[in-house]
Amino acid sequence: MTRKLIILVSGSLAFDRIMDFPERFSDHILPRKIHQLSVSFLVEKYSENFGGTAGNISYNLALLGNQPVVLGSVGKDFTPYRQWLIRHSVETRYVNLVRNTTTAVAHMITDKDNNQISGFHVGAGKTFAGVPPRSLLMKAAFACVSPAGHEDLARFPKIYKRAKVSYAFDPGQQTTTLPKSDLINGVTGAEIFFSNDYELALFLSKTGMTERQILKRAKVVVTTLGPKGSMVQTASKRIRIPPAKPQNTSDPTGAGDAYRAGFISGYVRGLPLERCGRLGAVVSVYTVEKYGTQTHRFTEKDVMARYFKNFHHKILE
Repeated sequence: MTRKLIILVSGSLAFDRIMDFPERFSDHILPRKIHQLSVSFLVEKYSENFGGTAGNISYNLALLGNQPVVLGSVGKDFTPYRQWLIRHSVETRYVNLVRNTTTAVAHMITDKDNNQISGFHVGAGKTFAGVPPRSLLMKAAFACVSPAGHEDLARFPKIYKRAKVSYAFDPGQQTTTLPKSDLINGVTGAEIFFSNDYELALFLSKTGMTERQILKRAKVVVTTLGPKGSMVQTASKRIRIPPAKPQNTSDPTGAGDAYRAGFISGYVRGLPLERCGRLGAVVSVYTVEKYGTQTHRFTEKDVMARYFKNFHHKILE
């Protein structure tokens, strides 16, 4: 897995403020009073990290030996984050700087069952990241369209289809607000459609589509299932992917982004779908074990060893 392939990654770039609540949210929310909700949670841990879907996916892709090129809009406070990405081999020259605003900020509280409550200030992220130059599109091996502002999610699939760049469509949390037409446009012609099980149900409800209909528009449908692993589907088969085993569960934030990086890294190298899913599972546990989304480190040798330990066969055999 040593070939450096150029992978374009659009999505959010954000400062993550992560907090831990040592109890369960459900013990402090009265169902009969949900219409006038007013709650406060006393958190035990707090940290500020570099994050956002594009940043997290790119960070992990780089650790896996790829050359990610991040595409997104950022504010006047982005300099330390840019330096961090450059230091970790992520290309940032095509990031769109919006000088009159700030970079997006995410506030996340996680309870003891790994449920999360989040608040997200989009900041510069509401501005379209910009059309990549033709020269870059021609060199790209793959692209990933991850959660960002509406215009990014609407326009990047069209850009990649015109340029004949294979891409993954991952509307994520934006499934709730993205218009039906943009959801259908994004999945139509996608090489991979990513979601978790809740987002998939929401996508089906909003579009009126079935999973079978999605598979007529996208080649592969990947659904993450939290601690139960993931499901990979094509028009002809369903593959259940078991989870990898973390050494601890410090913080689940960013696990889905890490999974996507692992899956894509295997996919662009032509690995069988089952191994792509298992590679995604292995990469995801590294971020679960560390507090924050880009605080973990691994080498390709580390990943291969951990893959073998979990699944009892070599990833490249």
